[in-house]
Amino acid sequence: MRIVIADDSGLLRQGLAGLLTEAGHEVVGTAPDADRLLEQVSATSPDVAIVDIRMPPTFTHEGARAALALRQAHPDLGILLLSQSLESRYVADLAREHPRRFGYLLKDRVVDVAVLLDALRTIASGGTVLDPEVVTHLLGSQQLADQLTRLSVREREVLDLMAQGVSNAGVAERLVVEVKTVEAHISRIFTKLDLPPSADEHRRVRAVLTWLRGG
Repeated sequence: MRIVIADDSGLLRQGLAGLLTEAGHEVVGTAPDADRLLEQVSATSPDVAIVDIRMPPTFTHEGARAALALRQAHPDLGILLLSQSLESRYVADLAREHPRRFGYLLKDRVVDVAVLLDALRTIASGGTVLDPEVVTHLLGSQQLADQLTRLSVREREVLDLMAQGVSNAGVAERLVVEVKTVEAHISRIFTKLDLPPSADEHRRVRAVLTWLRGG
């Protein structure tokens, strides 16, 4: 996998580059700010860009805005946003409008190399990865939370794992149940969230993004 890393911290860039290289991936570029990120992606055509949400010069949402620009210019590019704290601005737009090949994790989560590598594989293959703490944060709205009251505790557990990009087999392994049981849970989730079969939309992604409906 060819990867570009964008973060204002040189130490983090070097650390991630080293970990990814050791895991067999190719880091084709690094960038300390959003402008360099856009240049690196155009010059190297990576499979995935790892982007810090807060970068120079204002350290507000430069990375997230750059991610939106990248998605428009490079629709097949995988994008993994990282942040030190919970953010919802721009993330909701990206997840709702461009859910495929998109992920958002807190930096504390990528300390676990396995989590980072799993997220990158999921994103590169067209999936969506959302940090469970982010999902919980965005579910704080009463209106949106009410939409999920139809789900049982186990169905919420399955949906939470789906939000992390875990496959059906992975969900079965973590919950110590059969894959067929997971498939039955997911079928009921689709039904309870009013997600009928659709030829042009990915119901798994739509279920994960139900908390973004409304507003």
